[in-house]
Amino acid sequence: QVQLVESGGGLVQAGGSLRLSCAVSGRTFSSYVMGWFRQAPGKEREFVAAIRGSGGTTYFADSVKGRSTISGDSAKNTVFLQMNSLKPEDTAVYYCASGRPFSGRYYYTAGYDYWGQGTQVTVSS
Repeated sequence: QVQLVESGGGLVQAGGSLRLSCAVSGRTFSSYVMGWFRQAPGKEREFVAAIRGSGGTTYFADSVKGRSTISGDSAKNTVFLQMNSLKPEDTAVYYCASGRPFSGRYYYTAGYDYWGQGTQVTVSS
């Protein structure tokens, strides 16, 4: 059974940093695309970042590009999302996802078949 468990969320002041983790069990994350998405109250779930394999190609939403990195640790079967210079508009529940989206469509939720339960990130102004 595949499980994804996020951790690392919390309350942080604007300008601060957080490192989110996604521990994967039941599949080897490096064989899939791992994505991070977020959903704010009243809004649709949106793409944040993705990584193809371990140390592979990375993709970022324009809203976080330049202040976020995504990486993976094969030994721990865990994917990380480092977010810096956080803004109040980054406040959302962050979800990690695993799947094999069609080429170039890594930002669509439909491309991922397993999701974590989410971790809350709150950025105060």
